Amino acid sequence: MGGRKLSETAGSAAGMSRLDGLTTWDADWRGLRVVVTGIGLSGFSAADTLIELGARVVVVDARDTEENRAKADTLRIVGAADVLLGAEHAEALPAVEGEPAELVVTSPGFSPSHPLMRMAADGGIPVWGDVELAWRVRIREGRKTAEWLTITGTNGKTTTVSMTESMLRAAGLRAIAAGNVGTPILDAIRDPQGYDVLAVELSSFQLHWSSSLSPLASVCLNIAEDHVDWHGSYEAYRADKAKIYENTRVACIYNAEQAETEHMVEEADVVEGCRAVGFTTGMPAVSMVGMVENLLVDRAFIEQRKDSAAELASMADLGEHAPRHMVANALAAAALVRAYGVEPVAVRDGLRAYAPGDHRIQAVARLNDIFWINDSKATNPHAASASLSAFSSVVWIAGGLSKGVHYEDLVRDHASRIRSVVLIGKDSSDLRTALARHAPGVRVIDAVPPHTGGKHAAAAEVSGEDVMALAVAAAAAEARPGDTVLMAPAAASMDQFASYAHRGDAFIEAVRGYVEGQAQTPKEP
Repeated sequence: MGGRKLSETAGSAAGMSRLDGLTTWDADWRGLRVVVTGIGLSGFSAADTLIELGARVVVVDARDTEENRAKADTLRIVGAADVLLGAEHAEALPAVEGEPAELVVTSPGFSPSHPLMRMAADGGIPVWGDVELAWRVRIREGRKTAEWLTITGTNGKTTTVSMTESMLRAAGLRAIAAGNVGTPILDAIRDPQGYDVLAVELSSFQLHWSSSLSPLASVCLNIAEDHVDWHGSYEAYRADKAKIYENTRVACIYNAEQAETEHMVEEADVVEGCRAVGFTTGMPAVSMVGMVENLLVDRAFIEQRKDSAAELASMADLGEHAPRHMVANALAAAALVRAYGVEPVAVRDGLRAYAPGDHRIQAVARLNDIFWINDSKATNPHAASASLSAFSSVVWIAGGLSKGVHYEDLVRDHASRIRSVVLIGKDSSDLRTALARHAPGVRVIDAVPPHTGGKHAAAAEVSGEDVMALAVAAAAAEARPGDTVLMAPAAASMDQFASYAHRGDAFIEAVRGYVEGQAQTPKEP
């Protein structure tokens, strides 16, 4: 799939030969000079791991916060050469005890265009992500080596990785969801008891900085425009997503309803004998998992797959009114665990035990036959489209940091089901333009009216909680019995909130406040 990136291949012959030999925990990591960028969950875990391995580590993070200072103190205690906090330290690659770094291990948020990454590339210093490091240290004498099932996609990753974990555990395996969700991958690798299987969620950022992974099975759930600001183009984003399939050993799982994911499999360099297995919410062909009436079935991992199918689970096992994309995620998870060898009964039991996470089409309240739904995890148009598809008449709360994506298709495809739109976000002009072009009859309201003076003079001056309270009040005024008020922003949250979870929590709090207020309002005689 093309040549490796400069940051992954450049470097002195001596430096590269040493790094090439670092493929187990027990290899000689002692004295390796490493700069770790970022001190968040993955960065802290990477630094702690490298220190334990005997490397000489300097950590850099632009955020000089109380929390980061506490983490820095901990890393210094366990042996970090230095921890540099503050924006002034994040513009140039530091030396490690007076000598140039031999390796950079980066957190996912650092894009290739970041000054530190550019300096590494210009200096011929290889860059790994924490996932690449985890893959290289996964083999350790005296401990079990877990198999990896890897999962990516524009949307549905966290749901699918959680379902996969649940199915594996239902089979009696010691398994954990790790990577871009929950437990940092290096913490899972270092667990003293070890795991049989890791269900690994991988973002496009993590895949960009990985090159050596060889999972047992892998899946790209779907692909749509996202994170263009980080990758530079959709083509670069797609190329990094496609890396999920490289070197897969048993099964590459693709979305049979999106040809692009099958093309990724066709382009991938895989281990000889690896199979392509599709998943579909329709009737499955041979070498697919899919649906027959209300049953999830397997025509891929059974001997008589040409003329029969194995029942995996029923729609009832997914819970009442499971939306189509949830069924697709369940089928992808089932294909992954079946590739590992899990029996069908564990697929069923795992789905029954699975509990959806917060902020993913989460029912918050029902009042006067109006449903209030929190889908703050819908951070791009593709995710918002899946959410909008589940409802027939929607008052839509949307907007935020667009990440360079386009909204034309989203609005055009769902204009008929949108009654009103309440815009949040400091700049939702792209979404507003798409609404004007493709849904001119839909009423559009600003949660924070611009240029009105006073407390709410501009969105930039209002807290996230206040923005959401205003949005909920505006949506309540628009909603009618039978409507769904859906907060599915189709954008990232960081312009007004700390995270999508913060945005979702603010919505829940605002809705509950509104509902309580309505309960206390005396009814007219």
